[in-house]
Amino acid sequence: MAKTTQILTTPASGTVIGPVRDYTDEQKKQIEELGEVSLILQSPPRHPGLWLMLNVLQQYTHTLLLPESDAYHVWEKRWLNKPDTMPRYMRAAKWNFADAKKRIQGTLEWRREFKPELISPEEVKIEDESGKILINGFDRDGRPIIYMRPGRQNTETSPRQLRHLVWVLERAKDLMPPGQESLVILIDYKSTTLRTNPSISTARKVLTILQHHYVETLGRGLVVNLPFLLNFFYKGISPFLDPITRDKIRFNPDLNDLIPEEQLDADLGGDYEYEFEHEAYWKQLIEACGIAPDGTRIEKEEGEDKPVPEKTEEASAPAEPEETVESPAQEIQNESPNQENVAVTA
Repeated sequence: MAKTTQILTTPASGTVIGPVRDYTDEQKKQIEELGEVSLILQSPPRHPGLWLMLNVLQQYTHTLLLPESDAYHVWEKRWLNKPDTMPRYMRAAKWNFADAKKRIQGTLEWRREFKPELISPEEVKIEDESGKILINGFDRDGRPIIYMRPGRQNTETSPRQLRHLVWVLERAKDLMPPGQESLVILIDYKSTTLRTNPSISTARKVLTILQHHYVETLGRGLVVNLPFLLNFFYKGISPFLDPITRDKIRFNPDLNDLIPEEQLDADLGGDYEYEFEHEAYWKQLIEACGIAPDGTRIEKEEGEDKPVPEKTEEASAPAEPEETVESPAQEIQNESPNQENVAVTA
């Protein structure tokens, strides 16, 4: 395969999306009451009762919604109405309703402070210049792949590094094909040193976000080229990994078993001869995800593959806020709490 700067934003041809959630007969009946959530049910259901909890959970979360007068209301409602939100939190809570309520309330509070939907590309662009964290390609189950290369660290520890990581997680979710709810994080330690590797303290903060606020989103964690010198790092963070996350991490696996050769970076044994060029990568990713300069969304016209700019006259009063998601980002950013006290990197 010839060298290219073209990124891969769709799974390989013939990919079967997985895993397929095996829900039960009465669960489907109950979840259909949740509208869009029923779209994720792809297999015959079997058990009663659990979807009733999903229905009640969604009703409960809507009592927590910010008032419509709050500029962030439209984004919060959009997130709550996504097809995967309620099922992910119920699965993470092992269908314990009280625990699910606690988890989702915690995430709502975090999102109100962090506002992931309103991180502008320009704010975090510098963090991407070295290619230390990239979204490119999909595994054999159609999960988008986030490549992390700590050896390419190019900035000093700051809150912006964590915001960049969250921005990348949101973009990976944008690229998930229908039916897919999880992603792959592939950490390549080639050329990583003690200086460029994140601290255990930083890793704990990243794990908190992944495990508490992007629940059931990590499908696989793949670690390659880990030098013996950094074994202590994984021993240090191991106590902070919940058992489910720990079970998803694999060290030095055969990547060709998990990722199609045409989607796997040639540096890691695949046939995909990708050459990172920052401006080309950045432009392609933003266009594929339909992100506006202020971090908000560009609406896709029905039947169109590419996003088109929203009309100015619609911006102040969108007819369907959970889909049109137009919001005055600057107004919200002005209301944001100061986060300068958070010193993290990713």
